[in-house]
Amino acid sequence: MNGDGKGSVVARIPLRKRLLVRLLIASALIAVCSVAATAWLAVETTTRALREEQGQDLADDMDILAELSGYAATHRDWKGVQDLVGALAARTGRRIALTTTDRVLVADSAPHGSPLPPGAAATVDPLHTDTYTQPGAQLSGIDPRAVGPYLLPAAERDRLDALAGRRQACVGRYGLRATIIRTPSGRPVLTGADGTDIATETPDECADGALTTPTATERKAIDALTRRARPCLDGAGLTPRLPLLLTFDSTGRSVPDRYVLAKLARPGHPGAAQKAQDCVDEARRAQLDPYVAPVAELFLGGGDRVAPRFDMSPANKAKVVGAAGLVLAVTVAVSAVVALRLVRPLRALTEAARQPPEQHVRVPVTTRDETGLLALAFNALTERRERLEAQRKAMVSDIAHELRSPLTNIRGWLEVARDGVVDPDPGLLASLHDEAVVLQRVIDDLQDLAAADAGTLRLHREPVNGGDLLDQVAAVHRVAAATAGVTLRTEAGDGCMLDADPVRMRQALGNLVSNALRHTPSGGTVTLAARRDGEEAVFTVTDTGSGIAAKDLRHVFDRFWRAEKSRSRRTGGSGLGLAIVRHLMAAHGGTAGAESEPGAGSVFTLRLPAAAERNK
Repeated sequence: MNGDGKGSVVARIPLRKRLLVRLLIASALIAVCSVAATAWLAVETTTRALREEQGQDLADDMDILAELSGYAATHRDWKGVQDLVGALAARTGRRIALTTTDRVLVADSAPHGSPLPPGAAATVDPLHTDTYTQPGAQLSGIDPRAVGPYLLPAAERDRLDALAGRRQACVGRYGLRATIIRTPSGRPVLTGADGTDIATETPDECADGALTTPTATERKAIDALTRRARPCLDGAGLTPRLPLLLTFDSTGRSVPDRYVLAKLARPGHPGAAQKAQDCVDEARRAQLDPYVAPVAELFLGGGDRVAPRFDMSPANKAKVVGAAGLVLAVTVAVSAVVALRLVRPLRALTEAARQPPEQHVRVPVTTRDETGLLALAFNALTERRERLEAQRKAMVSDIAHELRSPLTNIRGWLEVARDGVVDPDPGLLASLHDEAVVLQRVIDDLQDLAAADAGTLRLHREPVNGGDLLDQVAAVHRVAAATAGVTLRTEAGDGCMLDADPVRMRQALGNLVSNALRHTPSGGTVTLAARRDGEEAVFTVTDTGSGIAAKDLRHVFDRFWRAEKSRSRRTGGSGLGLAIVRHLMAAHGGTAGAESEPGAGSVFTLRLPAAAERNK
């Protein structure tokens, strides 16, 4: 350490950049976002629930009004409506009360004596309604279930049912699918598959007009309606032009004849068609009035239904703020504990990394999480650095030794030659040349290793045949093998092609062959083989030499390593050949490996990516 103490390391880190502070800030932000998201979700959920509740209330209100309007349309008074009011209240959970227009109670689902709601929700009047969705109600404002004198007796209903059946069969023969529906008055009506009127598509054979012709009951009611509407039509100047005032349409309403309306809609009669329809609708209301219940006021209350409430009163706000504060406090506390556990081993790593390199300090591994893995990696890095330092010192010593020996020999011979002790004859010059060759070989090997370490080792790739490569290497070492009394053989398989630098490949294989020849006694064999193994080209150099001990096998590719320390540089080489082989293979994207047993020889294997096979 530099004597600053542990606190000085932390003191030099700005507060905002300390891991503990950043973890606390991150946890606080996460908590704030979580609280805000939860509050937003609660508000949105409550709002949606309120909207759905309001929509359901509105749908229930419409159903209640439709049911009561239907009752009024089919009854002359409100007697007996209490049962319907009770059933509707039980189904919807609402309080339902009916009063006359002057607030006289007619029916109520609440106990007797319960006060009415402040205001009426709607007016129940089947002759003036715009809330009923049945066909015809929106046009005339009259509930179509109010039929009064238009209600067909059983005999007429049976006759019309028979006509409707024949009409359905007739249009069916022309491929038209018709459905028979019954209007509130009891009259059957034919509609298409989608509920539309098929009158415009009915073939002439089937359009005999019998089904749409008013019955005696309907004719009587229509005549009465015509008499009621005549004063209004006379006032509008429409009566003289009406050959047939009224007819009966497919929805059960009495309307002016279509032909008459078409005439009245012409430019010469602006607004006449609508005026005629208004006159008929007013007359029909007067005609139906005796048959429907009097106008009533509808009151609706909450009943037993508990509507959701979202009350942001000061008390509720205080609860929300308190809960949010508690969440923030717990989050910050937990984050502080976790952050301290994370920061403590990191500070230990920092202090260890600040120690002098020669001390190689390790840190204790106290956890099994990512921080513990980081501590393990740091200790492994320290051990690797220690080994590299030892290798560096050994390498410097080895290089000095390898260079000192030939230089000492050269200097010694030159000094004795200068002093005239010996003459510079050819033998002396040959000895000096041998020492210079050894020195040059060591320097070349060191230059190759330096280029490999610096990543500047250049390769000139080209297609290379494995068999040709083995023949070239064997030819170079054939003389040396013969001199040593060793048999040199080659074995090449088919299709062993690769994209590689042939010079560097000959150098790598040559180093392996030279190493095998030095360690193989006379009478032994060195075999060079090449084969294809899937997507790889595999080269092996096998010898029958002395082999390598298992404890030494993992060091064979280290620099300046020799299995036998007693070997000289002349018999054992510079100790760099196999290291160069490993680097050359790495530059080609391959690997180098060795297998050996003492006394049984060694096998060195080179694996490289094979080239794609070419069509012959």
